[in-house]
Amino acid sequence: MIVDKAIYSRGVRHTIEGDISDAFDAARAEAARTGAAEEPGGCFVWIGLHEPTAEEFGLVRDELGLHPLAAEDAVSAHQRPKLERYDDTLFFVLKTLVYKDGTSDIEVGEIMVFVGRDFVVTVRHGEGNPLGPVRKRLESDPALLDHGPAGVLYAVCDEVVDHYGVVSHEVEVDIIELERAVFRPGGPDVTESIYSLKREVLEFRSAQDPLVPVLQEIVRGRVPEFAGAREYFRDILDHLLRVDGQVDAHNELLNSVLTAHLALMGKQQNEDMRKISSWAAIIAVPTALAGIYGMNFQHMPELRWRYGYGLVVVVMVTLCVFIYRRLHKNHWL
Repeated sequence: MIVDKAIYSRGVRHTIEGDISDAFDAARAEAARTGAAEEPGGCFVWIGLHEPTAEEFGLVRDELGLHPLAAEDAVSAHQRPKLERYDDTLFFVLKTLVYKDGTSDIEVGEIMVFVGRDFVVTVRHGEGNPLGPVRKRLESDPALLDHGPAGVLYAVCDEVVDHYGVVSHEVEVDIIELERAVFRPGGPDVTESIYSLKREVLEFRSAQDPLVPVLQEIVRGRVPEFAGAREYFRDILDHLLRVDGQVDAHNELLNSVLTAHLALMGKQQNEDMRKISSWAAIIAVPTALAGIYGMNFQHMPELRWRYGYGLVVVVMVTLCVFIYRRLHKNHWL
């Protein structure tokens, strides 16, 4: 569905009423008359869609002459972050992230941006990063709107990358909680939780890592359409590289937490085995003595020795206490 549509002429919003084609044609004619068409951000249309159907997007595709392959990608989603050129149109894809507090899951969505000389089309999939606040921010900043479609793309990327930082912080909090659980005496087995969070971190990395070379291409001036806004994209790249380093650190820290957890579990199992072995050694003493003499004699030991039974019991208790004290002194019990 179309969430919002407007024409921006020299930093001023003009809401489109009715047919997009008629409104856009009228805006182009007015821009040509006033000379705004010759300015980088003089006059352009911005159409925002959320999870459109093929039929809905087909109307926009036909009006703006978008490439069929790019249009198909925009409708079907599930693309990796990239920047592609189709004739005079740039097709930009970036991933959005939503952190779920209850489950610590990271849901991944997508935003596709078509950038032409006098139009921008944004297609959003998933719940992440609604673009309403981005549009309001741009409309309150005429200097940024002066950059035209490049300014819109910058604002969208800036919003998404800033949210990466928020998600990274939430992941860090989860890792701290896991560390506390691992080193808490008698704590629960959190192996599954560690693996689950590690999987989310890897999904985080697959969402943001491919965006780094894309922004580097823009910053290096290899995309002429964005040459006037390179300093803005350089700022986004700095933020993204910082998040990229944090995600790598999270992944390494989770590896360390998992190693420590498995080591502590192994240590606990060894301690349990030592205790079992210790009690088995203690029980072996009376078992051995009882096995020698059995229960078939009137007096024990040496058949008819009157005090034999009591002596054997004393010897059993003495040996058991001695073995227990020795094992306890060596921290086996």
